[in-house]
Amino acid sequence: MHRSLRRARAAAAGVLTTALLGASLVAATTVGPATATPGADASGAVERGRPAATAPTGGLSVTGETSPVHDPALVVDDDGTWRVYTTGLVNRENGGTIQMWSSHDEGVTWAYDGTVWDEIPAWIDERFAADGDGTLPDNLWAPEVYEHDGTYYLYYSASRFGTNTSVTALATNTTLDPTDPDYAWVDQGPVISSPNDIAGGKTFNAIDAGIVEGADGTPYMAIGSFWYGIFLVELEWPTGKLADGALENATHLVDRMMAGNPVEAPYIAEHDGWYYLFVSFDRCCQGLDSTYQVAVGRSRDVAGPYVDKDGKDLADGGGTVLLSSHGAVVGPGGQSVSDGVLAFHYYDGANAEIPGFPTLGLQRLGWEDGWPVVDQTVEAPAVTADPRDVTVRANRPAPFGVAVTGAPVPVVTWEISDDDGATWSAAPVAATRATGGTARWTLKHVGREPDGRLVRAVVANAHGDVRSEPARLSVLHGH
Repeated sequence: MHRSLRRARAAAAGVLTTALLGASLVAATTVGPATATPGADASGAVERGRPAATAPTGGLSVTGETSPVHDPALVVDDDGTWRVYTTGLVNRENGGTIQMWSSHDEGVTWAYDGTVWDEIPAWIDERFAADGDGTLPDNLWAPEVYEHDGTYYLYYSASRFGTNTSVTALATNTTLDPTDPDYAWVDQGPVISSPNDIAGGKTFNAIDAGIVEGADGTPYMAIGSFWYGIFLVELEWPTGKLADGALENATHLVDRMMAGNPVEAPYIAEHDGWYYLFVSFDRCCQGLDSTYQVAVGRSRDVAGPYVDKDGKDLADGGGTVLLSSHGAVVGPGGQSVSDGVLAFHYYDGANAEIPGFPTLGLQRLGWEDGWPVVDQTVEAPAVTADPRDVTVRANRPAPFGVAVTGAPVPVVTWEISDDDGATWSAAPVAATRATGGTARWTLKHVGREPDGRLVRAVVANAHGDVRSEPARLSVLHGH
């Protein structure tokens, strides 16, 4: 099943206790396309905002746990959950295996879900210990998740950085939901390795797998990094491994025809009868000095040739740059596509604490003249109208609103203070993208406890964040 054909795919920061909220109910909405969804119970549970029926094209601001993310494989599950699988942490922190993240509000708020396994499979260490200088891989890289006939195929890579001593392997599962009793990633061992000859004696690097099916259902893997570039090899179902003769019959898809051949991270997606090959040009992994950028070509045939907007073959130095550094988004790449959303990592130029921290980025693709487009408009978030003080009687709703600008459209969260602004904590309300330029948070059935509380909005996108001036809640009691 192509990701592009699937049905549309830290929870809200902070939790206040029932003792603090009493019997109040909480709702957050964007004013315009998104409206509040009823559903909070009488205990004061968080009431989520309903996402906009049609998400905006262009950058999608995110919040929650979105770092450190490298090489995100985005999968929109059938239950509407957005999931991202990413490269493991270096030095085998948390085991160094593939990391998992999820969002239950259409990619707005993200939570870290741990790792696929607690440790790197033993056969990988045995393989690398016996090969070359014996240096073991620090972590597992560049996951890809693909569903076929009820089985999820997770491809992942292990490598010695800077070499083509590499292997891409496979694990399978019947569900992506870690709470499902049947959930278990079963390692199926190696699929493809290097150094080996491919496509008639060329050299390649067996990392960065991207899976696609042709029009007749034949599965293929696009793979490669530097060396001779990107190749397409045939797989077979249900094993998900190489078909007979896959290496010698491989198709050479991308060659930049320049020193070092800096291209990697192939991903192929079908749209309106065309296959689009997304790749990362230039170099990653250098923080704010990274030069990654996403390029694209297209073909009527899954096996190519893929040409750019000027008609130049990607195997002969072609490639139209789609996404590059802009504002605080530095070196975007390591991409995947699911349900029309391009997922990538970038090095965060707005992170003052850890400059260049690798972070999750999302762009909902637009289409013009048969080519994907993104919006790289840079506008730091700003508050154009602060929330106003609110005075209400007990057990009545208390609405707070804020007007904002920014590109991409900012995410709005809320903070509260019960000590006149000395300390602030996150409000128990779901984040929302301010698609209509405004956002609102309504406390329902306000009780005695919030009297005098201060409320402020936190407005953020990839290029920074800003807080509104606080508004005060006053509660009148009696008749």
